[in-house]
Amino acid sequence: MTHRLLARSLLATALLASAPLCAQQHDDAYASIAQLQQRMSEGTLGSQVLTQQYLARIRRIDQSGPALHAVLETNPDALKIAAALDAKRGKAHGPLYGIPVLLKDNIDTGDHERTTAGSLALTDAPAPRDATLVTKLRTAGAVILGKTNLSEWADFRSNHASSGWSGVGGQTRNPYALDRNPCGSSSGSAAAVAAGLATVAIGTETDGSIICPASMNGIVGIKPTLGLVSRAGIVPITHNQDTAGPIARNVADAAALLGAIAGSDPRDPATVDADKHATDYTKYLDPNGLKGKRIGVVRELAGNEPNADRVLDAAIAAMKAQGAIIVDPVKLPHLKELGDPEIAVMLYDFKHDINAYLETRTGLKVHTLADLIAFDKAHAAEEMTWFGQELFEQAETKGPLTDAAYRDALAKAKQLSGPEGIDAALKADHLDALLAPSWGPAFTTDPVLGDHIVSGDPTVGGASQPAAVAGYPSITVPAGWAHGLPVGIVFFGTKWSEPALISMAYGFEQHTHAWQPPKFLDTVAGKPVPPGR
Repeated sequence: MTHRLLARSLLATALLASAPLCAQQHDDAYASIAQLQQRMSEGTLGSQVLTQQYLARIRRIDQSGPALHAVLETNPDALKIAAALDAKRGKAHGPLYGIPVLLKDNIDTGDHERTTAGSLALTDAPAPRDATLVTKLRTAGAVILGKTNLSEWADFRSNHASSGWSGVGGQTRNPYALDRNPCGSSSGSAAAVAAGLATVAIGTETDGSIICPASMNGIVGIKPTLGLVSRAGIVPITHNQDTAGPIARNVADAAALLGAIAGSDPRDPATVDADKHATDYTKYLDPNGLKGKRIGVVRELAGNEPNADRVLDAAIAAMKAQGAIIVDPVKLPHLKELGDPEIAVMLYDFKHDINAYLETRTGLKVHTLADLIAFDKAHAAEEMTWFGQELFEQAETKGPLTDAAYRDALAKAKQLSGPEGIDAALKADHLDALLAPSWGPAFTTDPVLGDHIVSGDPTVGGASQPAAVAGYPSITVPAGWAHGLPVGIVFFGTKWSEPALISMAYGFEQHTHAWQPPKFLDTVAGKPVPPGR
């Protein structure tokens, strides 16, 4: 067997093993931005009609039928906005013109929608103004369709939480198998896009909150360089790692969405250099984007889950067949030294950052982290049935950001993850990017024990931490299947390397076509759950 045939054979094995073959659906629910805008330009589709289709689909699939609980609320102004865009059709317009977008519900909108971070403590009043990225989306012509469920407080309340659960929205379910978890914390954004409830969505990540749910829901997620996208108007965990990013069914849509939200913003000092790097990322959609690229495999981030390893090996063979130069393995220094300084920084930053954010919200009964802790205790029946708030309580004990312990932890985390970590690995082998399994296939939702991805659980694995701590970009792309569940791979690199990562991810996607729409099975190899009426 030739090398090329072997690569194709290995890839086919990874794609087909235990996965129900599913014909791609050629309807608006799963159409790309380019396809939808082509129809709009031809006059065969309007934004208002498209928005109505998505709203109807949310009612049938999310609120009834499979009942994904991915969408917390829809925008009451969505149809009005879409109609106004239709009236302007033919005039100059933005790159997302007429496209419905869902937002993770930790992103402020200055409209009738609430911004809750999944917590009942923030439900009393909407945010007073749009987050900067929302303003950018509106300028680009997007229709803000609604808000998505998330792991409450973006998974920063307890180490024993169930991803995708919030006091406001309940438990989000994975559309590929409903008893499986969507991962988090951008659970609803990923599940909604996978289920065809919107064209694209925005998620946020501190460590894994875009990469994991995108991977486990079989779609594309980009965690941008820290400071490429403004965080102004986003409920924070830590300003040293938080960022918003695109979630989409294909790399082209993710690239278009990233270009629309990137750029400098005086409301977020971290974005001071963003305009120097922000661009139209669709320019880098090269079907031959893998050719000649040197990609290093971080085997230390693999080896945890056999299905993920099988998909990774098949993906590597496919990349070699497309002309990539694979260096396997490569050493990524300090991998086991990042956890302690990372959590120390998060605890300090969360107290500082959430207090500052709450000062921007009017009409709420909570104004500080101490108020949030008291609220949860007072509403324990609704908020703490499944898990507690030990991370809140640990953060509340921390001092100011001038503490030596904080400064030392921050310096260590950044140095070991960036210059002495990712940058050192890239330089040692003259690499363009690093590669690992994004995560294993989706685990079952477990309200008793919580997620199977905390405390280094070896049955799942995950590769988000190095890029997250460093503030460097990463992109996950569908790569294969395990027992009907999607499995992704992640490319990550140095600061501002989004163009190269997008090019490589697109080249891989265009030669593998791993994506399949979900069948909404009740369990792995189970029966489909029909949509509601």
